Amino acid sequence: MSRLGLINSAWGQAGRETVWGLQKTKEIGFDTVDLLVDPLDLPVTEKRAIQRELDRLELPLVSICCVSAGLIDPFPSVRTFHLDRAVRHLDLVYELGGENLLLVLGEYIWNREVIPPEEQWQSAVEACQALGAYAGELGLKIALELEPFHLSLLNSVDAMDRFLNDVGEPAVGANIDISHLCLANVPAEELKKLKGRAFHVHISDCDGKIHGDLPPGRGVVQFAPYLEAIREMEIPGAISIELEYSPDPDAIEAWVNEAYQSTRKLLQQSGLS
Repeated sequence: MSRLGLINSAWGQAGRETVWGLQKTKEIGFDTVDLLVDPLDLPVTEKRAIQRELDRLELPLVSICCVSAGLIDPFPSVRTFHLDRAVRHLDLVYELGGENLLLVLGEYIWNREVIPPEEQWQSAVEACQALGAYAGELGLKIALELEPFHLSLLNSVDAMDRFLNDVGEPAVGANIDISHLCLANVPAEELKKLKGRAFHVHISDCDGKIHGDLPPGRGVVQFAPYLEAIREMEIPGAISIELEYSPDPDAIEAWVNEAYQSTRKLLQQSGLS
């Protein structure tokens, strides 16, 4: 049985507090939760409140999301800052009892001109080697996001496969985002290239044209082939729903509950639940 989680950004985008969101996540029926939170912006009092609420609710934390485009910045000082910031994220995953860091790398700048793209690729490789070694010491994993944008470093399964081979750290693997795969026109059968090297899954729907993160059933994604491939991959993490802005923030609970119900049904149909 796959655990079904929710990224708490669904609540945050509607202006709701983190602890309130954790309570609603549990109330709706989710098995786990992921957090989008920056340790550099997190007061110690809020961190303690999050930990207490996770424990009280018996709601396991699986992943903390970290967007770190600066890891491939052309200036060493900027890369050093973002490497240190990513380390702080890993520390927070460890402190809160999580399992992995969901890491989003950046995009090639200046249309892959001026600076050779190989230099930015190598900067990302070296950063992930350092972070992967540290994650391994903590007993954690790093799941890299495949982004569907034209200039993203990791915008295809082949790019992810090559990058993981270059990094060569067992603690560094892939995140499988079904909506992103649809937008990048990646067929489900390509996922077998990442078997044994994928640690986490995101699920949402989209219109097939632009990034949207809708509740499953509101877009055009054909989920069955992707879920079948994910089932065969035996990914150890969780399947986490990722939602973008609700059209009615005051009805965010209904928006999240709709996503929960439709995703539970999909997982049951695919044999993942």
